[in-house]
Amino acid sequence: MSNITKNNMTRREFHLGAAATVAGATALTTGLMTGGTALAEEAGKPLQRILFGSCCHQNKPQPIWDPILKLEPELFIFLGDNIYGDSRDMGVLKAKYDKQRKNFAPLLKKTPAVAIWDDHDFGENDAGKEYPFRDQSKDLFFDFWDEPKDSPRRRDGDGIYGSWLYGPEEQRVQVILPDLRYMRDSLRTVTSREAYRERDLVGFGPYLPVKEEKTMLGEAQWQWLEEQLKVPAKLRIIGSSLQFLSSQPGWECWSNFPHERKRLIDLIEKHKAEGVIFISGDTHWAELSCQTEGAPYPLWDLTSSGLTETWPNVSPNVYRWNDKSFAGQNFGGIYIDWEQDDPMVVMEVRDNKGTRVLQHSILLSSLSFK
Repeated sequence: MSNITKNNMTRREFHLGAAATVAGATALTTGLMTGGTALAEEAGKPLQRILFGSCCHQNKPQPIWDPILKLEPELFIFLGDNIYGDSRDMGVLKAKYDKQRKNFAPLLKKTPAVAIWDDHDFGENDAGKEYPFRDQSKDLFFDFWDEPKDSPRRRDGDGIYGSWLYGPEEQRVQVILPDLRYMRDSLRTVTSREAYRERDLVGFGPYLPVKEEKTMLGEAQWQWLEEQLKVPAKLRIIGSSLQFLSSQPGWECWSNFPHERKRLIDLIEKHKAEGVIFISGDTHWAELSCQTEGAPYPLWDLTSSGLTETWPNVSPNVYRWNDKSFAGQNFGGIYIDWEQDDPMVVMEVRDNKGTRVLQHSILLSSLSFK
């Protein structure tokens, strides 16, 4: 996929799940299209190098693409805040996408990419379903990412969630991108300015856990997500625009909806969905989190943020691996060595010069019920 013509064809085909180009893939794709799952064109080739990132401001220098391109990723996952749109004027939002298109062009000419949004490309800081232009913003998102007009992701009255499959059956990687914006109910905040100042001293944000009747995904997406966890795959990468494992830092994260966080863990256990790794963005710092208690097997969440944005006041997190974080510009990576009998999965974060700042490796067998 090294030339522009082939890349454009491939991006369309793994949006559409065009299995006719892949020997033996038709049966796998049948029945998955209505759920928004697509099969990558080169299904016979195992996916080994996956890079990802989030929080990229269109008006700021982006030297980080040089080290990313040098690593020759086979897939890049954009985890949201792909622009800083923050407007109710769709003309303004489109102009910011147009500016960012030039910045992303060197990567997208060489590398297949999939994307989800977060609040700033959704349209408004920390917004959910109350944002009045979510449908217009959705159209702009799909147009920017060349989502085909007949794509199952262009569903009416619901979010932009999607899922993709890569590689042969015994080395299959599933990428699942949930939408945490379109159907999200309102957040709960601390009630006084004084309480906010006290929390800010230790890096806590203003948000508190909501009650169980509130939702982040919406029921239609929950049904879709449960179906995705039934799809056969060896490694499942759930790309969340918000941190999944962080322990209630007071900023936006799954812990603001603890019942939905638990629901996803319960679904992983219910369907014996092995090989799950979370990747996430949003925070403006990088870290690796791990939860072992209350989980079917060790759950990992590799956070990479941001491609341009940084935030020095890193929040507490009881799940932070080795208590290490990185507050500079960064991107994340997942590498899979399929040559071993028990494949090794390497999770890492690199800075804007390509220097590795965080790394941890696991065996794929550790993400199982055995």
